[in-house]
Formats: sequence, structure tokens, C-alpha cells
Amino acid sequence: MSEWKETDFGRIPINWELKPIIELKSFDKRAIAMGPFGSDIKAENFIDEGVPVIRGTNFNYDKYIDGDFVFLTDNKADELIGSNCKPNDIVFTHRGTIGQVALIPKNSYKRYVISQSGMKLTVNNTLINYEFLFYFFKSKYGQFQILKYESQVGVPSISNPLTSLKEIEVPVPPLPVQKAIAEVLSSLDDKIDLLHRQNKTLEQMAETLFRQWFVPARAGEPHAGGEEAKEDWEKTKVKDFDVIVTDYVANGSFASLAENVNYKSEPDYAILIRLTDYNHSFNNDFVYVDKRAYDFLEKSKLQGGEIIISNVGAYSGTVFKCPKLNRPMTLGPNSIVLKSEFNNYFFLLFRSTYGKFILDGIISGSAQPKFNKTAFRNIYLQYPSIEYISKFEKTVKPYFEKIDFNSIQIRTLEKTRDTLLPKLMSGEVRVCKGSPCGYPI
Repeated sequence: MSEWKETDFGRIPINWELKPIIELKSFDKRAIAMGPFGSDIKAENFIDEGVPVIRGTNFNYDKYIDGDFVFLTDNKADELIGSNCKPNDIVFTHRGTIGQVALIPKNSYKRYVISQSGMKLTVNNTLINYEFLFYFFKSKYGQFQILKYESQVGVPSISNPLTSLKEIEVPVPPLPVQKAIAEVLSSLDDKIDLLHRQNKTLEQMAETLFRQWFVPARAGEPHAGGEEAKEDWEKTKVKDFDVIVTDYVANGSFASLAENVNYKSEPDYAILIRLTDYNHSFNNDFVYVDKRAYDFLEKSKLQGGEIIISNVGAYSGTVFKCPKLNRPMTLGPNSIVLKSEFNNYFFLLFRSTYGKFILDGIISGSAQPKFNKTAFRNIYLQYPSIEYISKFEKTVKPYFEKIDFNSIQIRTLEKTRDTLLPKLMSGEVRVCKGSPCGYPI
């Protein structure tokens, strides 16, 4: 008798089962539910503290719902009880950016409310481990199962989302295997999360130093760094700033690159750095351009460390720091890049309240906010001596070197996790031995 069986999912151990979600959900009345109608949650319902509402931006994390929330009163959350989520629930988006999946964390809030673009699932934990099921939905096959119901009309959405979710079939090994698989993947995610938190702390420390050195408590008061906010500080257009060593690049070059974009990771191909890469923490899901296109766009070449600013669309004025990826990179669309020997200073400057105020001043358009390279080059910056900036740059350099080191580790761990995921889910890689674990002996 064969030790394996073929399924729509692929080859799995003979004593693993395939079950639809409808058989794996909890017996709770609202185990599978959608968010409320849009008219049920209005802007006037939001308060500063209370029951958090899960929106699309709260899915932009590796595992757990996180980020900035808006809140509802307990009474309003009670009115929407069918859309309430509790720790260990799995949540999905069924409209907009579909395919997103996350877990409700244990140690944050007692309950959440999923928004109108989401749905939630409470599992029967005697049949399925919630973390195992979460990782299934993060796998390529799980994503395929979600996205195969995508409607092709209008805004991206899942057709009949609740019915579609209930019909999805999942490979179900014995619970000991499920838990072991979840533990392996969770340990990697925990390390990734710790490094992300370290980087956030390091960046906050650098931002604090920037405020101490360059932002007085009140006009005319001395800075913590000893420099005074003098009226005779230099005031210069960005294009004339002495420390700028190269030019700035707008996104007009993307039209020239479009026909060369692909998903091949050849050694001499360049990564096309896009805003979506920042939004997904550079999780190795890159697109590339061939060497010919890369060499053609000399000014778009990136070495790592440059300041990238979004200049078109909803993210206009958002400031990023280019990572160091140890391979050729070129700038993608909807961005400009600032190259300087003092990249850390400029990153913190444009991320500061002062920098945001300056960038907001050159953004125009309501339907499509944007600014161009010329407007950016002509903004005025007020600054102390170059020597003072150089001293600050040397002070914060170790913080950003540690961030770069952590970021390399994060990408390595993410690649390991993403490589292991399908192998663990299919039984190709074993996490325990013997028939009680459900593997062929």
C-alpha cells in the first residue's frame, strides 16, 4: 500500500485528511462571520480608546493584527457582536487587498471588531490548531484557495465570501503534527518580530537624538546638543545644499523599464525597488529588471542607504531609507531619491515634524496627491554648520548599521520560513517521527 495519496492539494501522507473549513470551525454561533455593513460603522463612531476596529492597514504585519487602530465604544461593539473577534481568531480581507490573513493576538485587547472589508474564523481546537491553519492560509496553496474566488468585476473582492471560505479544503494531519509544524514556523516568526521591534526601538532612539540636536523646545532655546536655534542658520534650497553629492531621480523612468520587469532573480538582474516592498518589509518578493535596462538608467541606481520619498498617490510625502540588499538595485515608480553623504541626517530630517511640514507644502492635488522633482529641489532647508551635521551623522551611524544588520537577518529568516512552509504543510519535511505523528514510517 502506498504511504502517500494524491489530492488537489498535492501529495500528502496517507493518514492525513482533507477537510473543508465548514467542518473545522467552532460550534460557536458566529464562528464564521463578515464585518458589518459600511453604514453600521461611521467616522462619528470612532473614539480615542475602546474596542479596536481591524482595517486593511492592520494586516500589514507578519502574523498578528497590529498598527494604529480606530476604536468603538463597548456599546457600539455590542451592537456589532456578530463581527466581534477574540484572541486566536483568524481574520481575512475579502474586499480591496484580498488574500491578507492574520491572527488576533492574545495579550493586546480582549476583543476587536472586523471592518466591512473583512471576515473572521473561530476554529474548533479539538480538530485543528489555529496557528497551523493560519500558516496554511499563508502558504501558496492557501492563498490560491482564497484567490480562486476573486471577482473580476470592479473593486477586487471574493465572490460570496462566507460560502467561499466554508468550502476551502485544508490538509489535516493529526494534532501533534499540526502543533509541531506551528511551533517551528512560530519560532521563526517570533525571531522576525523581535528583530522588527529592535529596529523600531533603534529608529526611535535616533529620532530622539535628532530632536535633541536640532529641534529646540521653544524658539531661541538651546538644543540638548549645545547648538542654539540661531536666526542666522543657513537657509538653502535643496538643490544648492553643499552636502548633496549626486542628483535626485524622479519616477518618469518607469515607462522605460516596464517591458523589462520580470520575476527572475538572475545574478546580473537588478531589484526594482517599489513602494510595495517597503509596505511588506522587503520579504524577498521582488521584481527585477535586466542588466540592459539597469545600465540605461544610471541615475536610478541604488547602493543602499539613500533616502526615498514617495511623490505620487496616497503615500505622497512618505519617507523611506533604501535597504542594503547586496545586489544591484534601481528605483521603481512614484518615488524620488536623495543621495547624500549624510543620508541618516536627511532621513531623520524629512521624517521629523519639520520635514513633514516642508513636504506637505509642495504636495498638490486631492484626487491624486503628488509633487515633482523640481518642486522638491527648490524647497528651502534651514540648518547649522556642516561640521555639526557631520558630528551628528557619526553619532547615529551605529544605530542604522545595527538596523541594516537586523534587516539582513529578517530577510534570511523570512526566506527560511517561506521555503519550509509548503514542505511542512505537505509532509515532505517531518517535524516528528512515527505513526502517532501521522507520517509514513
